[in-house]
Amino acid sequence: MSQRWARAILTTYRLAGATVYPFIGGYVAYRASRGKEDRKRRRERYGVTKAERPDGPLVWVHAASVGETLAVVPLIKKIVADGIHVVLTTGTVTSAGVAAERLGDRIIHQYVPLDLKPAVDRFLNHWMPDLAIMAESEIWPMTILELGARRVPQVLVNGRLSDRSFAAWQKRPHLAEALFENLAHVVAQSETDGERFLALGARPVTVSGNLKVDTPPPPVDLPAFETLKASFAARSTWAAVSTHEGEEEIAGNVHLALKKRHASIMTILVPRHPDRAEAIAELLTAKGLKVALRSKGEMPDTDTDIYLGDTIGEMGLYLRLTEIAFVGRSLSGQGGQNPIEPAMLDTAVLSGMNVQNFRDAYQTLIQAGGAKLVRDQDMLAGAVNYLLSNHEARNGMIAAGANAVADMRGALTKTLAALDPFITPLVVKARLTGGSRSSGLD
Repeated sequence: MSQRWARAILTTYRLAGATVYPFIGGYVAYRASRGKEDRKRRRERYGVTKAERPDGPLVWVHAASVGETLAVVPLIKKIVADGIHVVLTTGTVTSAGVAAERLGDRIIHQYVPLDLKPAVDRFLNHWMPDLAIMAESEIWPMTILELGARRVPQVLVNGRLSDRSFAAWQKRPHLAEALFENLAHVVAQSETDGERFLALGARPVTVSGNLKVDTPPPPVDLPAFETLKASFAARSTWAAVSTHEGEEEIAGNVHLALKKRHASIMTILVPRHPDRAEAIAELLTAKGLKVALRSKGEMPDTDTDIYLGDTIGEMGLYLRLTEIAFVGRSLSGQGGQNPIEPAMLDTAVLSGMNVQNFRDAYQTLIQAGGAKLVRDQDMLAGAVNYLLSNHEARNGMIAAGANAVADMRGALTKTLAALDPFITPLVVKARLTGGSRSSGLD
């Protein structure tokens, strides 16, 4: 594909977006009916808002979902502390809740506009951002092109490219270059990610490490924690968190195997998608397991086998109730999930072999001795049994994981340094125009 053809394809994409725009309402309404869109704020997806743009410099930060939102919270706090207004967009209802909880009225939250020209134009015409910061792997062609046309600097932070995404872009190098040339800077998570962005035409690229390591551990409701901890009494526990379809059945089978050696064992099961909880409970009950659901307020008793953590925003609670955590999307799923939070919260980390999306984090943890990979269900059962039976080995893994996380910190400082040429002029502008305000941040 030539450069000319790449630009022709992007032009066609722009026109196609304008063509389908009038018919997209049904799709958004369908998502709203399934709880995937906020019914009262659906119009924000079309770039329509009731919120006013504040005077002075404004930065648009976009984070797709919960993980990305949590990663950029410390970064946003630093920007706001400099007297600059921030509009944060996210794509999910749960991430909007996280933004409200962690940032409150210190930022303006909006749902991200659909990547269609009319919606993006309307959003940009209203907010007129001075800088756009995108998190991780948010490559939306229309948004990138429209920001480029308006000469708004775009910086990708905590940038990463999965094996699959990189392979797909490699097949279309001219298309990748036509998009990535619009980015003013890419701050990549790892050396591998940095090399991939460079290969696809992004300039300049620096490496920061993972912003998620510089976030505080997930919070916990202390009364809820104390109540649950007391109900667990002296029972042995392990957790399977961020599980995907197929891994809940594996966790149930592992529980049954462990019960032969640890009669009081209880498994804490936290699916990645809590809306699957009823089906999961039915599956496990069919195996003869007694299940208690957190969402229904059910408390585990001495006969409970599985405590099903089918709530959102309580990972800090579940991880504090155990010292062993299997991180899902790694046995039956592909790509893995982030092991940083379990390592932060003093758990020995186990995972399947398919962790390519978080390769660097796992590599660091494994080399330090804070995580181990397992091939299958039997190996997982063996690893959990070993850690339950060996206090010294378990504590060694926990300490090694905590030390590895401490060594990985520093991404926020490096990211702020990369952003400084873009942020400093806005700070000066805010002071000159009287746009600076007290943030009240610590």
